[in-house]
Amino acid sequence: MVALIVVAVVVVFLLIAASRAIRIIPQARAGVVERLGRYSRTLDPGLALLTPFIERVRPLVDLREQVVSFDGQPVITEDNLVVQIDTVLFFQVTDPRAADYEIVNYIQAIEQITATMLRSVIGSMDLEQTLTSRDKINALLRTVLDEATGKWGIRINRVEIKSVDPPPDIRTAMEKQMRAERDRRAAILTAEGEKQAQILTAEGEKQAAVLKAEGAKRAAVLRAEGEAKAIDTVFSAIHEGKPTRELLSYEYLQMLPQLAEGDANKVFVVPSEFAQAFGGIGEALTRGAEGSHVRGWGDAPDGGQGGALGGAPAGEDE
Repeated sequence: MVALIVVAVVVVFLLIAASRAIRIIPQARAGVVERLGRYSRTLDPGLALLTPFIERVRPLVDLREQVVSFDGQPVITEDNLVVQIDTVLFFQVTDPRAADYEIVNYIQAIEQITATMLRSVIGSMDLEQTLTSRDKINALLRTVLDEATGKWGIRINRVEIKSVDPPPDIRTAMEKQMRAERDRRAAILTAEGEKQAQILTAEGEKQAAVLKAEGAKRAAVLRAEGEAKAIDTVFSAIHEGKPTRELLSYEYLQMLPQLAEGDANKVFVVPSEFAQAFGGIGEALTRGAEGSHVRGWGDAPDGGQGGALGGAPAGEDE
């Protein structure tokens, strides 16, 4: 029985020793090995063998990028306004040994450094700069945190300001200011639109007036050219026909009533040439009457029209 008990104890001891000697490290993890309480080495992912009861592995360190969000930190701006700033931090452990031995709680340390740097950076800015300079603040925080956490085996990848909350009364005043600014811009845009519309309307009227004037000018030119051509044609025809003085006087008399037409003509003025024209027509009529009288009496002996004219007295005698 004693031998069996001893064998059982030895087997149990060997199993415990084997469990302590064999360790499997997952991917993206790292294990810090301590030998008799002092740092020995860092285990990479995979199978690792340890010396039982002499070496031990501290809690595994996650090598993946981690995200931690810090609640609102009260920060006073340069114009003495208290704002609440929420930040988000992206970091990664690059040295497991330093992360285990150089700092007790690196998450808490990063949070405190972030709050301190926020107070330092925001304290040199007013509220408007704080709201519009997030990229600048992020870059400054990342630079300072990366330098401070480098000795802890931590690399800061990104620092983002999630929100900046000013006091409620300041927020209300900012909303009113933004509303007034939007109203001002809307009024300016409306005025600019009306101005542009008036300019375009004036330009259109100007172009229309220019086109109408050009059309009237062209029509007047064509009308004058037509009248000139007509006058030239009439003048050529008159010269080719060689009109007599009597014909010209007659045409002149026919044009006189047309000169007196129109509602505006209240007084008819007889031109000085009227007597000459009338005299020419009278002479023409006189010559025509004399010629007719001579021809009528000369044709009577031949039994023509003259005989008929002279028959009336004979009938009266009978």
